[in-house]
Amino acid sequence: MVTIAGVSGSLRKGSLNTALLRAAKELAPKGVEINIVSIASIPLYNGDDEAANGLPGSVVAFKEALASADGVLLVTPEYNNGVPGVFKNAIDWASRPAGDIAKVFGDKPFAVIGASPGGFGTILSQNHWLPVLRTLGVRFFAGDRLMASRAHQAFDESGALTDDALRGRLSAYVEAFANFIRR
Repeated sequence: MVTIAGVSGSLRKGSLNTALLRAAKELAPKGVEINIVSIASIPLYNGDDEAANGLPGSVVAFKEALASADGVLLVTPEYNNGVPGVFKNAIDWASRPAGDIAKVFGDKPFAVIGASPGGFGTILSQNHWLPVLRTLGVRFFAGDRLMASRAHQAFDESGALTDDALRGRLSAYVEAFANFIRR
């Protein structure tokens, strides 16, 4: 069984990226399990708080979810042509203390997808993740890109994926990422 920690970079209840992550979980092939990991309870990083109190419990749980998975799927929104601050904050916390970077990120397969109501998908935020992930030493899956543009038209009001073309692309992406993890 291949386990993937799936993380949406949005806190919104009606997030297109969270809907895309749920769809990826539903479409995962046999032998692949995507566990959705939330960043909602992770506080803003403050080095003084870390020094005084150590890591918050929500950060410890987040790090453990990433470290115990065979791979990680980041589902990123694009805010002002970049990575959402709350998402980057969660990854920054997960890299603390620096001695844990190898345990949490080191050579772990990571993939990035995203959904946007705009016409360009999330190409810029996906690109912004590259230097961060390179710095953390992950094994980045670059076999294909999945950017769901005009995603508000691909999901119904309950957040279910209704676009068959996107469903096919997402299914193929998850399968290809799982195969990458198995290598």
